[in-house]
Amino acid sequence: MDSNKLKVAIITMSDSRASGSGQNDISGQTIRELVEEQHYEVVYYRLIRDDFEEIKATLIEVCNQKIDLVLTTGGTGLSPRDQTPDATKAVLEREVPGISEAMRYFSLQITPRAMFSRGVSGLRGQSLIINLPGSPKAVRENLEYVLPHLRHGLDVLRQEVKECGQQ
Repeated sequence: MDSNKLKVAIITMSDSRASGSGQNDISGQTIRELVEEQHYEVVYYRLIRDDFEEIKATLIEVCNQKIDLVLTTGGTGLSPRDQTPDATKAVLEREVPGISEAMRYFSLQITPRAMFSRGVSGLRGQSLIINLPGSPKAVRENLEYVLPHLRHGLDVLRQEVKECGQQ
């Protein structure tokens, strides 16, 4: 493992895919493709049910491994089973709302349906967690917008950048 590469976890929330009855996890594969293009290293991948307690437990497990960036996909909408933002908020120590606000702002330029996204972003320990939508198209659009800028924030979190205003 290259020590300069930031470590990434991908967690997909989907009842149908977790049970094996759904299609392949295209959103998770899209995340993997995009982060690897930006020289991040995927060190964890898991497909789980849309279950509040399972999501919480998985996020805690991943953050305890000191993974730099935790990207979730799915469960951010209005369906009663969409519990990803709620479970994420339950484990966050500090929210970073600007990331999710920026993604929603960008997505609203593409589709008014972006207003229904409830995704959140924040910190647990040394990990940055970002909820992405479940749609592969929305995952691509959101990540292509924020991913090039995340390294700076992660470097600050890892205390590798001390004077943000000087750069």
